[in-house]
Amino acid sequence: MSVDLKKGQRIDLTKGNAGLRGVMVGLGWDEAERGGGLFSLIGARRQEIDCDASAILCDEEGNVSEIVYYGSLRDKSDSVIHQGDNLTGAGEGDDEQIFVDLRKIPPAVGKIVFTVNIYDGTQRRQHFGMIRNAFIRLVDISGGGEICRYNLSENYDGMTGLIVGEIYRRGGEWKFSAIGRPVKEASRLDKLLAEM
Repeated sequence: MSVDLKKGQRIDLTKGNAGLRGVMVGLGWDEAERGGGLFSLIGARRQEIDCDASAILCDEEGNVSEIVYYGSLRDKSDSVIHQGDNLTGAGEGDDEQIFVDLRKIPPAVGKIVFTVNIYDGTQRRQHFGMIRNAFIRLVDISGGGEICRYNLSENYDGMTGLIVGEIYRRGGEWKFSAIGRPVKEASRLDKLLAEM
């Protein structure tokens, strides 16, 4: 049975899930409907909003060791594998998926932070106020059941990036924290990293 999380809540992934080998982290969003206006009357072409999900592998102090994203789809240990870039967010369900094999994560990795940023959001004048139904969910890759879901329902006007959540290790067990922290300037991943 899936747990609906609120911002700041945490859940123990391994307690009660004996034998949990890994999770599929699904991230989804929809573009909010835009009004007609002058540009629709003159046939101006609007740009799709390209959101990019990333997994940032860090030690316990938060020092970044590797980044898994559309330009580098797996880490060196093959413990975190990104399934590829969705350029529009169109369609139902997960827009991007990242698989995490908990058994393969190197001991030096204390947490994996999941982020989403709008590619070139500042230049295109796009922000998360133009996005709706954003979520992150974790699914047990063995049994297929959803473990938890966090719906991001705050107003993120003017923000081009989100630190969505993190899987972290405590006392030999894996946990998940729903973060939902917005970042104003994150049109490129390096700018989002500077805010972590």
